[in-house]
Amino acid sequence: MTTLDRNVGTSMRHAHWNDLPSGGDLFGELHLAQVKAGTAPKGSLFPGLAACAAGSAAAAWLSDHYGFPIILLGLLVGLSLNFVSANAVTHRGLDFASRTFLRIGIVVLGLQVTFGQIAVLGPVPFAALIVIMTLTMGAGFLGARLSGQTPYAGLLAGGATAICGASAALALYGVIGKNRLSQAQFALTLVGVSLASALAMTIYPLLAGEFGLTDKQAGFLIGASIHDVAQAIGGGYAFSDAAGASATIVKLARVALLAPVVALVGLLLKPEGGGDTRIWRRLALPWFITAFFAMVTLNSVAPIPEAMRAAALTGSKALLLLAVTATAMRTRLELLLEMGWRAAVPVLLASLTSFAASLLFALSIV
Repeated sequence: MTTLDRNVGTSMRHAHWNDLPSGGDLFGELHLAQVKAGTAPKGSLFPGLAACAAGSAAAAWLSDHYGFPIILLGLLVGLSLNFVSANAVTHRGLDFASRTFLRIGIVVLGLQVTFGQIAVLGPVPFAALIVIMTLTMGAGFLGARLSGQTPYAGLLAGGATAICGASAALALYGVIGKNRLSQAQFALTLVGVSLASALAMTIYPLLAGEFGLTDKQAGFLIGASIHDVAQAIGGGYAFSDAAGASATIVKLARVALLAPVVALVGLLLKPEGGGDTRIWRRLALPWFITAFFAMVTLNSVAPIPEAMRAAALTGSKALLLLAVTATAMRTRLELLLEMGWRAAVPVLLASLTSFAASLLFALSIV
């Protein structure tokens, strides 16, 4: 045996199998293919986006076949595929989906609202709606305090419940930031809001009937208290066609308030990392909220054809589903287990407050 052979043999005995370029690739095909074709660059979006798309497609299929809320399924599928994010090559794509797809989805959602729809509601019901939303957000803060969580958790839970569910939670989290609130807390809040909304769509129309509400009263109750847009409208039509039409107007008025609420939160919160604290800088809206408002304005002055609005709604839901799935994939499961029941308290208290306040106003002013 030559000296070279002895040196190679010694090196191979001390080498770790996983450190070899093609450990586990017995014939070297994978290694040779990577050398010829090139591996995905370190900063490539593709691996993360592909994983996110696969998870979202699975959630959409399950929702279509079993009638379960698609956003909730996206969260659950994303959490079940959490191991994917252990590979750093997926991080850029997942982060891109959770951030950029979210913002574009919120912008497109603006095509569902017009200022005329808000005007139809009338000044007194609109004022009542603002009071209900304020009480709901206050309940979120109280729930966070009672369960020993940060005020940011209460803000997220209360805001998501008060405005439009997962869409509002995603928008608010973009302003709050992951340095103030962990992705695990964010994912748990989304799960809680989605579950509460799904239950409300089933229960609230039945309760409206038990309380003997008129169509208009039931529409106000359901539109003012159910979190998700589609479920609020569906719950209204489950009561009656007239209640469904009323619930649609009330719910869209809540959606229109997304931009002002996010702007106010951005104004009240200090910039992360000690950034520019000048008031005129903090008054500047995030670009996607400005674009959302622009879409509402466009839809108001030049009404969009119904077919285009339907396509825009489908696209918005698809983008938000991708964002939610990617966020769940990047969530640390051990933090979810540490939080336990406490994470559900702000959402539960905000949901109960929203229903009670909406019922009170439905009985008194509608």
